[in-house]
Amino acid sequence: MKCTVCRGPAVIDLRRHNANFCGDHFLKFCRDQVERAVRHHDMLAPGDRVLVAVSGGKDSLALWDLLVELGYDAEGMTIGLGIGDYSEASTAAAVAFADDRGLKLRRVDLRDEYGYDIPTAAAVTRRVPCSSCGMSKRHLIDAAALEGGYDVVATGHNLDDEAAVLLGNVLHWQTEYMGRQAPVLPARDGFPRKVKPLVRLGERETAAYCVLRGIDYIVDECPMAEGNRHLRYKEALNSIEAASPGTKHAFYFEFLDKAADRFRPEVDDAQAGLQPCARCGSPTTAEVCAFCRLVERTAGAEPVPVELLRAGRGRGRRRSGR
Repeated sequence: MKCTVCRGPAVIDLRRHNANFCGDHFLKFCRDQVERAVRHHDMLAPGDRVLVAVSGGKDSLALWDLLVELGYDAEGMTIGLGIGDYSEASTAAAVAFADDRGLKLRRVDLRDEYGYDIPTAAAVTRRVPCSSCGMSKRHLIDAAALEGGYDVVATGHNLDDEAAVLLGNVLHWQTEYMGRQAPVLPARDGFPRKVKPLVRLGERETAAYCVLRGIDYIVDECPMAEGNRHLRYKEALNSIEAASPGTKHAFYFEFLDKAADRFRPEVDDAQAGLQPCARCGSPTTAEVCAFCRLVERTAGAEPVPVELLRAGRGRGRRRSGR
């Protein structure tokens, strides 16, 4: 297998592009794809201060590295979610990446600063862990971006992620979510501008990028994501992609070109009902936002080990005196 560009030995084949690349030309391909996404969707401008949401996984670390390589002023933020060894390894990967490159990394720990972690929140609310996890991360990253004066938040959502989310939204006709599914979410009162520069790259490509760049990332999936519908949608799309390369790209980008605008009015209607949270000031449809309600509900709850929750025995027990 030879590189399509230089005819040297190739290290990866990309069937949807009908191309093979050597290491150097694959890294250039990744940079070009991110530059193209940034330019086409008007994601970033020279001089923007970028806050990168960093999990310690391949996508967020590849994104941070690519943005720095492309000359952007990009700092990272990682959140300690309290998901046992997984969270410890995730934070360690993010810290090591930042330290090795002399980059600034903001750190927040849910248990230390807000009195709860994701396993405990899931047990107390009796909802799937991903619900509390996603909401907590969005709230804290939005708040940090606004308080820190960043121009934009960049997340590591890749093509596989966006195609899987779109599939789920279409299957359930969640039209408001379809209206919000875009590579760029504009800033509005109480919300920072958010961008997804990896939308033209898939998971296999970000993993290969990290290997070639010598980036150590956490390989394991979150232990609390088992059974997540998003993962099943990814598996279904992977099967289709294997038989018909380019399907994910066509599905997502044709949606953006031909259908996304049809659902935007529903997003505008939903945003019209937002008001500041009575406690933290974040935009919400209720008097108190979901994050502040979660902090209140979990106050005093004993930490629930990941293993106990996965076994179905975590009940959000209260400490004595509460």
